Amino acid sequence: MAKVLVATDKPFAKAAVDGIKTIVDGAGFELALLEKYTDVNDFYAAVADVDALIVRSDKVTKEVIEAAKNLKIVVRAGAGYDNLDLEACTAKNIVAMNTPGQNSNAVAELAIGMMIFMARNAFNPGTGSELKGKKLGIHAYGNVGRMVANIAKGFGMEVYAFDPFVTEEQMEKEGIHFCRTAEDLYSTCAYVSLHIPATEKTKNSINYDLLSKMPKGGCLINTARKEVINEAELVKVLEERTDLKYATDIAASNQAELNEKFCTRVFATSKKMGAETAEANINAGLAAAKQIVSFLNDGVTKFKVN
Repeated sequence: MAKVLVATDKPFAKAAVDGIKTIVDGAGFELALLEKYTDVNDFYAAVADVDALIVRSDKVTKEVIEAAKNLKIVVRAGAGYDNLDLEACTAKNIVAMNTPGQNSNAVAELAIGMMIFMARNAFNPGTGSELKGKKLGIHAYGNVGRMVANIAKGFGMEVYAFDPFVTEEQMEKEGIHFCRTAEDLYSTCAYVSLHIPATEKTKNSINYDLLSKMPKGGCLINTARKEVINEAELVKVLEERTDLKYATDIAASNQAELNEKFCTRVFATSKKMGAETAEANINAGLAAAKQIVSFLNDGVTKFKVN
């Protein structure tokens, strides 16, 4: 009998765990839970005899992989998967997957909420502005980017997007203005919503040159990864451009400096909140369980990332 481990330092909601158990039991597999663990050695011990692993933001390191002698598949319940050591997985012929799209609406709603918050002076007294009629740029037009665009159009925003993997024809069919370069996007849009992954190519790519091109009163919203921001150059551009604002769901390494220097022109959530809704929590967990069953029973690797 195959054994599936759910290892979550920050556990799934009970409804998600119950749903995962129903799916795993229904496939004739055994389910094991490791929740709120504080010692990584507990993770090493729990994973030793399992065939499949579900995690949230838990780090699946080379050491975890080495401890998992029978592991065949690991699924990150969420879109980002930089907490998985893909090289170590591949070396051991372990399939690594994510669950794209399951928390997209939650992240999109947060991005829009941040725009409103920043437009209204962080809800402090004083005259703010409206989103209606403003130009919004979507940097990476994937699952989340599309949902941000759809919500923004409901607010009456004019939506632009840059994504080298999406054609002009595709965007225009969806009522989106196509930008050929990131520079075009940032120089055109008062708001930019950032959704790029953290890769060797994208790390530190949101830099002084890009941000300084934003129109007067520009605001960058980051619900992606902090690593894509060149934090030193972010400080520089905010010092020079007193009209610019920055809101992030991933506190910068220098967030204390940003807060001290720029006050309400910057905002960071106390912890990553993008997927922190009951609906996203359940959706991602159930999707991970279904993907494991499909892989173990039928060899389906649709969402493989390594």
